[in-house]
Amino acid sequence: MQYSETVEINGHLMDTGILSRVLDDIREYDGDYVIDRFDVGHDAGDTSHAQITVSASDDEGLQRLLMRLQTRGVNQVDPGEAAVLPAEMDGVFPDGFYSSTNLVTRVRLAGKWIEVENPEMDCGLIVRDHNGVTSVSTLPMADVKAGMQVICGASGIKVTVPVSTRESGGFGFMESDVSSEKPQAVLVRQVAQGMRDAKEAGKKVLWVGGPGVVHTGAAPAMVELIKAGYVDVLFAGNALATHDIESSLYGTSLGIDLAMGQGVEHGHEHHIRAINTIRKAGSIRDAVASGVLTGGIMHQLVKQEKTFVLVGSVRDDGPLPDVYTDVIEGQRAMRAELTDVGFCLMVATMLHSVATGNILPASIPLVCVDINPATVTKLADRGSSQARGIVTDVGLFLEQLAGELVPSYRRA
Repeated sequence: MQYSETVEINGHLMDTGILSRVLDDIREYDGDYVIDRFDVGHDAGDTSHAQITVSASDDEGLQRLLMRLQTRGVNQVDPGEAAVLPAEMDGVFPDGFYSSTNLVTRVRLAGKWIEVENPEMDCGLIVRDHNGVTSVSTLPMADVKAGMQVICGASGIKVTVPVSTRESGGFGFMESDVSSEKPQAVLVRQVAQGMRDAKEAGKKVLWVGGPGVVHTGAAPAMVELIKAGYVDVLFAGNALATHDIESSLYGTSLGIDLAMGQGVEHGHEHHIRAINTIRKAGSIRDAVASGVLTGGIMHQLVKQEKTFVLVGSVRDDGPLPDVYTDVIEGQRAMRAELTDVGFCLMVATMLHSVATGNILPASIPLVCVDINPATVTKLADRGSSQARGIVTDVGLFLEQLAGELVPSYRRA
């Protein structure tokens, strides 16, 4: 006996290769398909539409397949109503729970469509009732409590994929191709315009940074961007903050003199002595207030009253007192700062880029810049379909970006 459902997908199905990936997913999930209808767009700007009947050997397999297809923007033609079951214990979703995507999502309950708050991939959908008003929001597994009402199965759910923009000269949202052979000046201008657009819309610019920002000598450029208002929130680890503070206190990064590009005597101790100095002060903010820390990225974030969230890892020295050492608490702190984010720039960090990509809604444009192509491709491979990758030296990129957004910096 076969269990089947009719689904549909719209968009640039041919030139993006999305339809091919959808059909591959069906086979990988041991399903089968029949393409019932396929309307191909005539011109380059036209979208296409496909209607497909998918089938599986049992209902559980079909539900898992439908959930997988929704990560590609595939919806049921007749979604019906969502099913809701209570969580039986803390930290555990009911069997068959709907695994969420980062796409704009709506859920049908009691005949009404409700938009899901804070869409995030790999979470559950929790239904709440407050004074007769029903809401649905994503919730990570670690935060679910017994008795919470959880959406199960793929019925009653629709997702919407961000619209691809192809305007000449604008930021190419959803153009996730990665290449080191594109004119960098054009890419820098597009990223700068994306930031300007976000600020003009009253949105925040989120940065995700690694220690390479300091190692490459780009910290002064980032400081100018903070002063100019183009860094509202920073997500990073212990390393970026430590090496930035080391640079301010000792003029080195991992013991390398940033002005001369060579090691200095006892330089290998500088990073741990920098951490000790901040721990003695109490925190990064206390070190700035007391005059211990007088320059650098972290100093300027404090001076401009901007937000930073530092989440550590098992390899950290110290760490700095501001670093979250509990990764679950760190995730919660990061999620709390996503409200009103309109643009995200990730520079020189694979770990924190992937972590941030996992919690960002797909509606937020993001750019990942790294000298390693694997870093920028992995982001898209892990579900951040809106990611655009730029393969280049982070130091040169940030220098150019500062020159584009802060005209006075070009004279510095």
